[in-house]
Amino acid sequence: MKMTGVNRVNQVNNRLFTFLVWGVASCVVLFIIGLLFLILQRGLPQLTWDFVFGLPSEIEEGGGIGPALFNSFYMLIISLIIAVPLGMASGIYLAEFAPDNKLIGLIRICVEGLASVPSIIFGLFGIALFVEMFELGLTIIGGAVSLAFLNLPVLTRVTEEAIRAVPKELRSASFALGATHLQTIRKVLIPAGLNGIVTGICLVAGRAFGESAVIILTAGVTTSGMMWDFNLLSPGETLAVHLWYVQSEAIVPDAADISAKAAAVLLFIVLAINIVFRIPLWIKERKLR
Repeated sequence: MKMTGVNRVNQVNNRLFTFLVWGVASCVVLFIIGLLFLILQRGLPQLTWDFVFGLPSEIEEGGGIGPALFNSFYMLIISLIIAVPLGMASGIYLAEFAPDNKLIGLIRICVEGLASVPSIIFGLFGIALFVEMFELGLTIIGGAVSLAFLNLPVLTRVTEEAIRAVPKELRSASFALGATHLQTIRKVLIPAGLNGIVTGICLVAGRAFGESAVIILTAGVTTSGMMWDFNLLSPGETLAVHLWYVQSEAIVPDAADISAKAAAVLLFIVLAINIVFRIPLWIKERKLR
């Protein structure tokens, strides 16, 4: 069969579009690799265990990031313990149980709006709630709960979309085999939508670990001075806040070196968080093959 003029034009357009997509994707990947290389090559060669686990210094050079790094993980874990169950429960309710009416539609719009609100708004909310109403001051618990509020709308929307993306045939097959709605959610919908849910958790975990505006307003820019301080009422400067403070406010002579090393640690940990969360999914996929 001879190729018509329309088919030739379509083929050319397809090739041009494919080339454009590959070109744009390659440029984005190269930009990301270049950015990662620029940050890591300045900080990683200078890293030492004394810096990672050492105490920060206000005046003398050679200070570390130990308490700030611990606070980052501590508040991240607390915020995820609060946000993940509530976000998943809210998303499952909106996807499976909520009626299709104007009120639920309004709630979805509000959730989407909160997911795009600047983080400093949640910081102001944290000040009003924990600092002024409860009079707790700048504390770890205030920063952690404010981070949970920040991530809750994102987790809700991601979970709802992941559950809705599961093919209806799987849901119908589960009901046909006699499973209850709860069993269908636990045994079918959540495992089938786990990739999307884990992706959402990775996004909010990385965002929470690198967040600074909320922490500055609710947890402060200082630490208790102890490496392992589990007191929820202690000040909670995190690594991202320490990086900002050293770069903009600190008077230590080696502020530039501390910033470069702290940025490398921050970036490395965010990448590690994404890898760690995805390891169970990779193991599960290998078992299914």
